[in-house]
Amino acid sequence: MFYSNYFSEITVRELAEQIANNDGSLQLIDVRELQEVSFASIPGFTILPLSQFSEWSKSINNRFDPQTTTIVLCHHGVRSAQMCQWLISQGFTQVSNVSGGIDAYSRIIDDSILRY
Repeated sequence: MFYSNYFSEITVRELAEQIANNDGSLQLIDVRELQEVSFASIPGFTILPLSQFSEWSKSINNRFDPQTTTIVLCHHGVRSAQMCQWLISQGFTQVSNVSGGIDAYSRIIDDSILRY
């Protein structure tokens, strides 16, 4: 696991393991656009498109627990890294970015997920 100044990076294999062992305590956030999610998605993720940031950002601490493990996903890992940095700035303490995003997940874990 690689640690940046603010958040950790997890592999798609680590994500699959955490999802398989999830007792309901993980907070899973997908920051892709709704159209992207309609093509390819992983069950259990809350969709918070970055383009709608102004609509959901003020309620983030009411919707999610800043002390609970939070995993963020996007297409390749760039937008989710931005979200991770923002979550840290909002007081979240256990934030992880999925390295390679859903594209890597579809290549390595579940090839039934459409690549785009």
